[in-house]
Amino acid sequence: MPPSDPKGLSGGCQCGAIRYQARSLLDNPHVCHCRMCQKAAGNFFMALVGVPLEDFTWTRGTPATFKSSEHVERGFCSQCGTPLFFRHDQNQHISMTIGSFDQPATIPLRFQLGMEARLPQVDQLADLEDYGTTEENDPGAAAIKATNHQHPDHDTAEWPLR
Repeated sequence: MPPSDPKGLSGGCQCGAIRYQARSLLDNPHVCHCRMCQKAAGNFFMALVGVPLEDFTWTRGTPATFKSSEHVERGFCSQCGTPLFFRHDQNQHISMTIGSFDQPATIPLRFQLGMEARLPQVDQLADLEDYGTTEENDPGAAAIKATNHQHPDHDTAEWPLR
């Protein structure tokens, strides 16, 4: 699953302190339902895709890490808390969180695993009532948007912008 941009795919954390470039992706975009991924994501599951180490570069900042088991470390931004990666010390790739890519919709999922811990709420998602956009349903959305400190979904020469 090669990126369409010859430079690769960029991504980073919510605040922009950490940015990265992936020049290729493995053919393994997936959702992991294991309890460790649930805790690391603070959510029902974690969506990940592998990037060969030789095709991966941190372009801004250095993520903080937590050794979640003897052979695994997980990386995140120490400033905003965005989960960024899962790395097994015996693999020649790093598994990046799909949601941290600038264009996550371009990375279709191929499989899911960790089914022993899959939460029943996941099966409810397709049947939930659609309440529309955030702007339509949150009276404070305009104020949040006007004071947004989130990094844009593209590389910037510096951040925060001055």
